[in-house]
Amino acid sequence: MEFETVIGLEIHAQMKTRSKIFCGCSTEFGAPPNTQTCPVCLGMPGSLPVLNRKVVESAIKLGLATESTINRENRFARKNYFYPDLPKGYQISQFELPICEHGRLEIEVEGQPTRTIGITRIHMEEDAGKLVHDDREPLSYVDLNRTGTPLLEIVSEPDLRSPEEAAAYLKKLHAIVRYLDICDGNMQEGSFRCDANISLRPRGQQEFGTRTELKNMNSFRNVQLALEYEERRQRDLLLEGGQVVQQTLLWDADRGRTEPMRGKEEAHDYRYFPDPDLIPVVVDDGWIERVRAELPELPDKRRQRFVSQFELTDYDAAILTGSRELADFFEAAFREFGNAKKLANFIGTELLRDYGPERINACPVTPSQLARLLRMIEEGAISGKIAKTVFAEMLSDGKDPEAIVKEKGLVQMSDEGQLVALVREILAANPDQVQQFREGKTKVMGFFVGQLMQKTKGQANPQLANKLFVQELNG
Repeated sequence: MEFETVIGLEIHAQMKTRSKIFCGCSTEFGAPPNTQTCPVCLGMPGSLPVLNRKVVESAIKLGLATESTINRENRFARKNYFYPDLPKGYQISQFELPICEHGRLEIEVEGQPTRTIGITRIHMEEDAGKLVHDDREPLSYVDLNRTGTPLLEIVSEPDLRSPEEAAAYLKKLHAIVRYLDICDGNMQEGSFRCDANISLRPRGQQEFGTRTELKNMNSFRNVQLALEYEERRQRDLLLEGGQVVQQTLLWDADRGRTEPMRGKEEAHDYRYFPDPDLIPVVVDDGWIERVRAELPELPDKRRQRFVSQFELTDYDAAILTGSRELADFFEAAFREFGNAKKLANFIGTELLRDYGPERINACPVTPSQLARLLRMIEEGAISGKIAKTVFAEMLSDGKDPEAIVKEKGLVQMSDEGQLVALVREILAANPDQVQQFREGKTKVMGFFVGQLMQKTKGQANPQLANKLFVQELNG
């Protein structure tokens, strides 16, 4: 029997606000346990929540970026459940009236046509705290610093049909929230988290199969691996005549498998009701248009522009626009250097080897420094090989390329008289290779140039070197 995989993702993106969603406590990551709390986020009797306006604006931004409907009136609800890191015994979230609904996101998987994935809803809510487990004793400690941190939950339609599509959707949404500057996207710190629902059904069947929910996935790779494992597990179980149990599973990355956590809850288990302490949120057209005017150029449009404006390949444009920081870096360097293709190639082969797209701001080399380094190659001051050596030095200490070239004596040798003497010396020492060249084996030219580069420690002008060898061999 052939099965079809059905996947839906629930993504929690922590907002980049200085204070929590309903109080003035800091959201800074890494503070000592339980030092960023107050009566409001701890749910003390008599305390009242006050909504953070920036969270609403962040939700509107994401709604507009995903072509969602912005509900002019939306409201908060209480989601009731009991857990040690939930001090109030309920979470303030949104249920029947979320701020955004009916969005869409286009994804691409290599070798497959572009697909549109529906977004059911985007809603605002507060985060819970965190349990810290003792490795030496059977004890757990509660850190409530994260309690009340603002989240947007993005719930997809069950439109994803493979783990590869799920990973592509997750990466696209991750890029969007970072472009909008509403979430730092740090999956290791938990500021961008994903739960995945997956089920299988016989191909052609309309009714969904029994689903399981996967948790504890802190990277794009782990999301895809966990879904691939669960897809295999459910298929094997169904083929053997078994039944899938609806439950929540944890992904054990070390063992490469899922483990049962608890039974899967439904909406009625949470006993939602409107929060009596918070009035409805009213979003008027003027507010939406002000937010729309602040939207940056988003990844898809920027990639298309990079292809048309800079005549880059789709692949290079996709890499360069993978993060807003890298795209900004490229454009700043281009304004000084002007050769988009050479710039894109150097960034792809050299810069991204040490600094991924989302770590570009930590790179000690500025766009201006990179542009000046590449201009030195264009002007013949240094060779491409020397440029790589200089760039490695720039990455280690942030020095200007001109200063490194001067200090190390790396200026390219372009004096014909000086190089001719070396060319003749190499030809005299290698008569067999000379004969091969004259017999039509022109690939031996690489050997000659390599010998010259060794003698000059990579400083010979390679174009001039080729010219001089040809002249001497044909003279």
